[in-house]
Formats: sequence, C-alpha cells, structure tokens
Amino acid sequence: MIRAELSRSYQELNEETEQPQEDIEILEEEDDQDDLTSTTVPELDRNSPPVRFSRTCLKNFFSVLLIFVYLLLMGVAVFLVYQTITDFREKLKHPVMSVSYKEVDVYEAPGIALYPGKAELLSCEHHLYDHIPPLKNPGQPAENNCRTQKIDYIDPFTNQTMKHALIVKGPREVRKRELVFLQFHLNETEQDFSAIDYLLFSSFENFLTSANQTKFMQDCESSFSSWKFSGGFRTWVKMSLVKTTEEDGSQSVEFRQETSVVNFIDRRSAADKGDQLFFVVFEWKDPYIQEIQDIITANPWSMIALLCGVFLVLFKAADFAKLSVKWMIKIRKRHLKKRARELNHIS
Repeated sequence: MIRAELSRSYQELNEETEQPQEDIEILEEEDDQDDLTSTTVPELDRNSPPVRFSRTCLKNFFSVLLIFVYLLLMGVAVFLVYQTITDFREKLKHPVMSVSYKEVDVYEAPGIALYPGKAELLSCEHHLYDHIPPLKNPGQPAENNCRTQKIDYIDPFTNQTMKHALIVKGPREVRKRELVFLQFHLNETEQDFSAIDYLLFSSFENFLTSANQTKFMQDCESSFSSWKFSGGFRTWVKMSLVKTTEEDGSQSVEFRQETSVVNFIDRRSAADKGDQLFFVVFEWKDPYIQEIQDIITANPWSMIALLCGVFLVLFKAADFAKLSVKWMIKIRKRHLKKRARELNHIS
C-alpha cells in the first residue's frame, strides 16, 4: 500500500507539473464546484473530511520522506565528488611503476670495461652452450679471439687520476648461451688482497663509433656501477638488462647481475704459484629485457564522466525536491481553502 501511494503521489506530481496553467485553473474551479456540491449534501460532507485529511497527511508524509532521501543522495554525491578529486590528485603525485618483459633472440653486444691495473690479460675466448674446456696451461698466454680495445682517460670524479681500461666485446647469442671467458695473471705484490674492477655498458658498437671515446667512458663511469672479481677464483657473472623510461621520455639502461664464485684448484708448481690468477665469465642470464615505465593510473576522462553523472543526479534531486515542495504548498493551500469554506457554510 505504501509503494502504491508513493507511486500515485509521484504520478500526480508529474501530471500537475506537466499541465499548463489553464488546466490547473479548470481543476481548481472543478474542486470549488465539488465543494459547493458537498455543502448541499451534509451527510456525505460529514464522512469525507476525515478521509481527505488522512490522505493529505499521508501524501505530505511521503513527500517529506522523499525530500530527505534525495537530500541524503545529494550529500553522498557531494562526498563522492570530493573523494574523486582527491584520489585523482593523489594518483597524479604517485604514479604506478609498470614492469614488462621483452623477449629477444639476440642481444646487442654489451661493452665490458676492465681495469686490470698491473694484471695482464692471458686469454679471452667466446664459448657456446656454457661449455668451457679445461685449462691446459693456466697462467700461460692462450688463445685470444675477443674483440678488445685499450683506452686511457681521466677519472671523472677526481679529474687527476689517469685510468687505464680494457674494453671487451660482450656476448650476443642468448639462445646459444654464448659466454666470454677471460683469464688474467698478476705477479706477487705486497697487497694482502687483489681484485680487478669492471663495469658494464649497454653497447660496444656505440663505444667504437663514438666521436669522443674518452668522454664516452667518463659518462659510463659516472652513470653505471662498478664491481670486482678477485684472484684465485672463477667468478661467473650472469647479466640481465633493465631499461627504464623516465618522465621526460628519455631511456636509461641498467645492468643487474648474479655472481657465483668457484674455487680454483691450483696445480701449478710452487715456483709458478707466485703469480695470482683471475678468471671471470660473462653470460646473459635469460632472453628477457625488463622494461620499467612510470604510469599515471588517473584517467581525466573517466573522472570527468563520473563528475558529469554526479552533477546530473544533483540536478535531478534538486528539481524533484523543488517540485515536491511546490506540490505540498499547493495541497496545503487547497486544504485550508476547503476548510475555510466549510467553516463559512456552518456559520
């Protein structure tokens, strides 16, 4: 019954708002005629006012209830607008990091910059499928089939120290698990520990074609981290490539690596053991290049669409509340007018 009365009141409201002014006046005249007719029949007039009064109260009650409901909806809509704008601003300040993996068959050959110091390169070989043949004469010069180049440049951090680097072309065939195996030796020194520094940069060909190789190496040392491998061990370096896209659209390349160290069993004679041996292997970890990019998840178009929907709800709620108030005032005036006529008739 409540739903039926609610839908009936809403339908009467729509019919009254859609009728022109002339129809409203005609209806008022008919109501007046009904009132005059009701005054001529006192028996019906005694029974009709309570029924009309109860219906009017019920309609007024549900109208007020509807107004409160729509006011509640308006409050929720305003809060939703505020929350949406706040979330949008937070997402603009804190972009989400997107990580994707690109699979390749062949990498561009990286550059391996070694700083051996007084150590001497004995051999450099490319092998496939992780197969490293046994060492025949460790500590003695062996085959060198790597593409290498030596370069001297001033340390970019001190601007005084001269650095001597050996640049070696890295592996390319990731599917064939190509690796580069290097062997160094160093005569016995007064140091308790010995190690060789190295760093990795993304392209050996870029180094060769660079117009200023000295400046190229200074930039690489300023941008990339350096690592070490120590003597008396075989250090296995597995590289992975990470490309990061900055906010301005520029790209930076970073190498991540996993290292494992294996002890070298020195079977040389006591006279030859005075030379410290270094062994290092460079290999790609997997055929995936990790690409990192900051993404702003806030979509301005979706926010605009949401705000439009919220404002439309606010407009409809305000319009309905206004019509409800007008209808209540009209019903109240009509009721007071009828009551005044009844009192005049009795008097």
